[in-house]
Amino acid sequence: MQLISVNIGQERTQQNGNRLETTGIYKLPTQASARVNSLGLEDDFVCDRKHHGGPDQAVYVYGLADYAWWSQELGREIVPGTFGENLTVSGLESAQFNIGDRLYLGEVILEVTAPRIPCGTLAARMGDPKFIKRYRAAGRPGLYCRVIQAGLVRVGTEVRVKRYAGETLSIAEMFHAYYEKDKNEAILRRHLNAPIAIRARVELEGQLQTLLERK
Repeated sequence: MQLISVNIGQERTQQNGNRLETTGIYKLPTQASARVNSLGLEDDFVCDRKHHGGPDQAVYVYGLADYAWWSQELGREIVPGTFGENLTVSGLESAQFNIGDRLYLGEVILEVTAPRIPCGTLAARMGDPKFIKRYRAAGRPGLYCRVIQAGLVRVGTEVRVKRYAGETLSIAEMFHAYYEKDKNEAILRRHLNAPIAIRARVELEGQLQTLLERK
């Protein structure tokens, strides 16, 4: 696999339903190298820090293989950066990854923490109010990652993958489980045994505690 696009978010406004919102989803490719630190790419604009950004969602990665699928599905070319990812990688299909898998991009090391959950901002970006449902049904959510080792990334860098050896779950499983309102104990423990995002861990630990108290 190879890094084919490095995308930096620009502060922009867009109409989302009946409100005007500020967003960083509009990301433009850069041919220069970009520095990745513990909170993501330098100069990348992140607006909604409640749902995006932070150390466990520092970098969002999407695959060219998934983009090719979307281009065919939508009947038009979908170019890198459209979904607001920081890094676009050739040959990458996000549903094939597990939580804890690592991506090596030169000196930078990323660890997969979560799938991207679609929101109204993405639907507005795509000009389709039904896009959230389409994105969910497609099962190609991309990869949120934490930064294990900071450094510079640049277009053309080889991307290597090291699979997580411990107990974990797949991106596809975590993505589908997000939409289950009543997660059972087994599902909750599968999540908590994996190296998921801290914010998600706190929420799921609370759900597990509530479930156990009901027994």
